[in-house]
Amino acid sequence: MADRIKLLPEVVANQIAAGEVVNRPSSVVKEMMENAIDAGAKTVTVNCCEGGRDLIQIVDDGCGMSPTDARMAFDRHATSKIASVDDIYKLHTFGFRGEALASIAAVAQVELKTRQEGEELGSQTFINGGEFDKQKPCGCPVGSQFFVRNLFYNVPARRRFLEKSTTSSRQIRDEFERVALCNPQIAFKLYSNNAPIYDLERNSLRGRIVDVVGKSIKNNLLEVSAETSLVKIEGFVGRPAAAKKSSYKQFLFVNGRYFKSPYFYKAVMKAYEKLIPAQTQPDIFLYLTIDPERIDVNVHPQKTEVKFSDGEAIWQIINAAVRETLAKTGAVPLMDFDDADAIDIPVAGSSGRIYSEPRAASVEGYNPFREGYTSGATAGRRSQADLSDFAGEYRATPRRERFDMWPSDSLAGTESEEFAIVDSGESFHDFLSSEQPQTSGEEFEFVESADAVQQRFEGADEAQFEDVIVLPEMMAAARYRGRLVVVDLRRARERVSFEEYEAMLGGGSSVSQQLLFPERLVLTNDEVELLKGCLDDLSAIGFDLRVVDDCTVELSGTPADMEGVEIDRLLYDVIHSIAEGDEPTAVRRQQLAAMVAQRRAAAMRGAIGVEQTEVLLSRLAMCENMSFSPSGKAIMVEISTGEIRSRLG
Repeated sequence: MADRIKLLPEVVANQIAAGEVVNRPSSVVKEMMENAIDAGAKTVTVNCCEGGRDLIQIVDDGCGMSPTDARMAFDRHATSKIASVDDIYKLHTFGFRGEALASIAAVAQVELKTRQEGEELGSQTFINGGEFDKQKPCGCPVGSQFFVRNLFYNVPARRRFLEKSTTSSRQIRDEFERVALCNPQIAFKLYSNNAPIYDLERNSLRGRIVDVVGKSIKNNLLEVSAETSLVKIEGFVGRPAAAKKSSYKQFLFVNGRYFKSPYFYKAVMKAYEKLIPAQTQPDIFLYLTIDPERIDVNVHPQKTEVKFSDGEAIWQIINAAVRETLAKTGAVPLMDFDDADAIDIPVAGSSGRIYSEPRAASVEGYNPFREGYTSGATAGRRSQADLSDFAGEYRATPRRERFDMWPSDSLAGTESEEFAIVDSGESFHDFLSSEQPQTSGEEFEFVESADAVQQRFEGADEAQFEDVIVLPEMMAAARYRGRLVVVDLRRARERVSFEEYEAMLGGGSSVSQQLLFPERLVLTNDEVELLKGCLDDLSAIGFDLRVVDDCTVELSGTPADMEGVEIDRLLYDVIHSIAEGDEPTAVRRQQLAAMVAQRRAAAMRGAIGVEQTEVLLSRLAMCENMSFSPSGKAIMVEISTGEIRSRLG
């Protein structure tokens, strides 16, 4: 029987292995930047075209390479970083396996120009798909210049599934930031399609963080410092008040190397316990210095996983260091008090009572077994007899009264059980007392859900809301197509605004309310870049925005009727909703319209007049979907006369 096992050709083996080290353009940037730092560079420049698909250029002023080294650098397991196995456990460099350049060259067309100091000429080396092409002398400055072109050109399947250029560009920026943050002593530059993104001068650690993240973080950084025989910790954490729900900056470094550790993140978050709202995160920039022999970085080809021989002890030290930093701001106490030996102080006796007991009350007519009792009712509501007596008083005195109405499944969409009849006139009284025609099931649709039974009202051109009565809690009662409905006015405003903004984003005209004094918003560099991508959409719905510089945006106008809306918080949330996904333009515009509409509706405060309510409801009647808000909540519910009569007794 013939032998079946064969040794793979070196080129094929290199391409397979390259998938572990180089899985996207950002991996190339990371590996090449780390090689430049290991070469002693003082300045590193990165330029990417089309998200790194077409070109990744890395230029450094490090020690450079001889022609022989330039040729051997692309062979697998060729490295100058280690010489024996023991060296792996006392690393002081980023690279050590000798796989990065070989993996990159296996899936791209690579050109290297390099010259050592003292040499008159450098060398130019060409590698195509892992195979050596040629090498020749050339003139170039001291250091190295790598040109990585047509990444994955010889692996069509991998190239076909690369992320789009905007996503790749963001990933490259992330890797660039990580390397730049742990090397503030080195100057870095980043270009995208030859346009400058970052120009970072040599700086202190705090200065580098501000340069990378933006001026907005400058006053929110709290210094962390702790040194023990096991680990040295330095860096910064964010103030509790500055915690955010998204796009937070969290970085952990050990011996100048970025790594991920949910375990150590928990140590930081434990220190923030009960200091920040749920689902928010603080900024973290922590730098650990540990004896290289007590960690193992040779866990994963990406080198983002690190094993610690003293993980539990380091967890405690990190937690204590962050707690001490927060205590200096007054956010947490420096001391924990034990109440095991606390003295019980008895309440004063009846003779010297210093409090008053609340009077107990009961409803004698309450009977949950009475016929007609609704299973959803709860104890403490008026009995049917009490409500019947009150109804008689109401008919005799058409003035403002308050009463509690039993909620039922048909009222599940409302947010308050308490209603008020305001200036009730004869039309509303006649409506309640008159026989109304039964509605057919074809006029509206019941939608069953786990939380409530919602009603869907079908609109009609001639249908309008009539006999409008304003209720408390931003509610209104009215007749719609012969039925009594209760409308949540905030949700009605949200629906109306949403459809208006959708029309504006589709090419309609917008109304902008100019501010007397323009406001300036300080954002991070990333936030400004994201904002630039949605300026046209924001302008379409009435925002007048102008980018002043890398970290400042000037707001001169807002959409009409935005009183009470925190514009800076709204813009912040809009920016980060864009950052969290890569939805199509139509979906992104819907999300923008829904977000602005929701904030506009939530800002409704105080009493709203009958005339304003009528105008709002007339606009609601013209909406394409008048039954549900953009977030899927019921806008109005029907109260049938049969239900009212059964409860009046």
